Parts: sequence; structure tokens; C-alpha cells
Amino acid sequence: MADEENTDDGTLPLDTAGVLLRRAREDAKLSIEQVSAETRITQRHLRLIEAGDFDGLPGRTYAIGFSRSYAKAVGLDDRKIATLVRAELAESGYDDRGNADGFEPGDPARIPTRGLAWLSALAAILLIAGGLAYFRDYFFPASGPGPLVAEAPVSEPTASQVAGAAVPDSTPGGGEVIFTALEDGIWVKFYDAQGNRLMEKQMALDESFTVPPDAEGPQIWTARPDALAITVGGQAVPKLAEELQTLRDVPVSAEALLARADPAAQSPQSPEPLTDT
Repeated sequence: MADEENTDDGTLPLDTAGVLLRRAREDAKLSIEQVSAETRITQRHLRLIEAGDFDGLPGRTYAIGFSRSYAKAVGLDDRKIATLVRAELAESGYDDRGNADGFEPGDPARIPTRGLAWLSALAAILLIAGGLAYFRDYFFPASGPGPLVAEAPVSEPTASQVAGAAVPDSTPGGGEVIFTALEDGIWVKFYDAQGNRLMEKQMALDESFTVPPDAEGPQIWTARPDALAITVGGQAVPKLAEELQTLRDVPVSAEALLARADPAAQSPQSPEPLTDT
């Protein structure tokens, strides 16, 4: 009789959006802290969403937007979750207080961090200083001090010297693999082919991790590949991605990273660019 009364008076079913999200998170063996690191949503707001307590969120738009980001992080259909949240808000008579300034929240992970803002400002200052130095030399070429030592005449290389010169190989054959965080609070997990954890934490700004050279089939799991700089043997290679996305079981050995950095080297005559599968 109690269940019938709950159905008659409009009580929501047990499988609410929050229940589905929490169940998916637990099935993926993710903690609230890990989901917060991936989505850039505070742990308090994530717990409110799981509990269906949308009154604790800033507004209706935040409730729907945060729930969709949560769904993407745990592998659920974000549109289905958004539909459930709208239905729960409508049935509970949710009071949408809105935002006085008209700001619409987007993906929390796209909000620039304080560290990124400082780096952008520093880059702008260096660019202005470099421009001033360049134009000073351009308009006043004779204003600088003259050379202290007379320049020696440059002799043309002989044919034997040209033939005997070795052509350096610009692609290293391997070396030490180092990941460096470009922002603060970047969650990442490294593990080998057997699933043994090499490192798991939230990396601070400029913090680095060196992949053990004896690790067998090292791989990475992170939602912020765009915030991780990579070097192989001291040489920079492209990031795993240039935008926020969840990557898992991606090989990060020196050979795998170099192959991603220069896919055309595998087939120099092919006119079509290679893509990762």
C-alpha cells in the first residue's frame, strides 16, 4: 500500500538521474574526487546531483549542465540524463532563481584556470618586449655597439667536405618519456600492460612524471590530455590531444609517442595523412 501511495502522489521512481549517475560511477570504480577532477565540478555539487538535491545548485541551467558533464564522465547518455533532470525539476516544483547577470554556464572544464591566465599575461608581455626589440634594431640598425673582433671571411666548403658531412636524424630513436602538467590539479593515472599502477594523482602546475624505462607497455588514463606536455629523450612531441576528452589505455612508450608524433615516417610516399585508430 505504501508503494501505491508513493506512485499516486507523484513521488519520483527510485532510478532518478542522481541514482543512475552514482551507479555508473561506482561501476566504473571512480571516486567523487576523480569525477570532480575530470569534470571540474566541485565535489559538493556532484554529491547534491547524486542525492537529487537540485535546490543546492545555483540554478536550473547549472543543474542540467553539470548533470550532463557528469554523465559524459561516467559513460552515460548525457541527453537522457538531461531529460530526467528536467522531469525531476518540473515534478518537484523547482524554483529556478536564475542568474542576475545573465551568465549561462558552459562546460566547467573550459573555464581558464588562474595559472593559465598568468601564463597568457606573461606570454603577452614577452611578445610586446620582443616586438620592441625587433623594431628598435630595424629602425636604428647602427645604434648598437660594433663588433669587437673583425669577422673572418667565410670560405666555401669543398666537395669532399659536403660529401663527407653526416646528415643528422631529427627523430630520436627512443629515450626518457616525461609528462609535465601545464595546469594545476590535472588528474592522471599511469599503469603498465598488466594493469599495475605506476602513478595516480592530481598533478600540480609544472609537476613532471618520468615513465619508468623498464615499464612493460606503459599506458595513460586522463581527461585532460590537452594540459600535459610530453618530451621523449629531451625532445618535445605533440600532446595526446589538443582539447578536453577522456583518454584511457593509450600507450605512452617512447616508440608509441614518436609514432604518433610523425605518422608520415611510416609511409613517406603516401599522400593521405595517417590517423590513430
